[in-house]
Amino acid sequence: MQDPRMTITEERAHGYGFSDLPALMGLMTGDEKHGPAATSTLDVLWVLYDRVLRVGPERTDDPGRDRFLLSKGHGPMAYYAVLAAKGFLPVEWLPGFGSYDSPLGHHPDRVLVPGAEIGSGSLGHGLPLAVGTALGLRAQGRDEPVVWTLIGDAELDEGSNHEAIAFAGPAGLERLHTVVVDNSSASHARPGGIAARFEAAGWSALTVDGRDHEALYAAFTAPHPGRPHVVVARVEPKHS
Repeated sequence: MQDPRMTITEERAHGYGFSDLPALMGLMTGDEKHGPAATSTLDVLWVLYDRVLRVGPERTDDPGRDRFLLSKGHGPMAYYAVLAAKGFLPVEWLPGFGSYDSPLGHHPDRVLVPGAEIGSGSLGHGLPLAVGTALGLRAQGRDEPVVWTLIGDAELDEGSNHEAIAFAGPAGLERLHTVVVDNSSASHARPGGIAARFEAAGWSALTVDGRDHEALYAAFTAPHPGRPHVVVARVEPKHS
């Protein structure tokens, strides 16, 4: 495993892999209030940024880039580690996580964090914002960018998400993709499971092991013509 303290030039020349992410996360020694949230998203984020999203440090202002909106921003350590591994932000920023003068706060700030599309962490905001982003791109005639949002299963307790789900299906927002990281932290169960709620609103839906990279990639890239797409990524329960 390469030394996470190497210079940015060395980092970009060498590149990081998934096995390096625990070491990068280990540099963030600030007080993390949402430990399970910080680790439950790691595999999903890596597969998206490594194999799916058409984004990069040089494309943060490119109108044709894909948009990734982290709604589950209340545990952003994995997000920051992946952004650092992909060159969006300096690895040297990681040890300052959560400190007064660090750009890496306990909730990501889109003004301070390179590559972050939204400020997030308040439950229930990301999916409605993603719906609006998909609508905005459609109105501009941009049919190339894909919109992704990552939410936690507990966010589905919020009514704003159900309104977004109910709207996006009939609207046929096929450029809209949602990943629900399910660590069994929601307060309210749903008959048939999480995927059934989306399917009832006209979404394409798949449920996979949230730690299986090949299963995640296959689900992320599954065709869904004319419909928005959701992937429910199951991980270990929050209380375990």
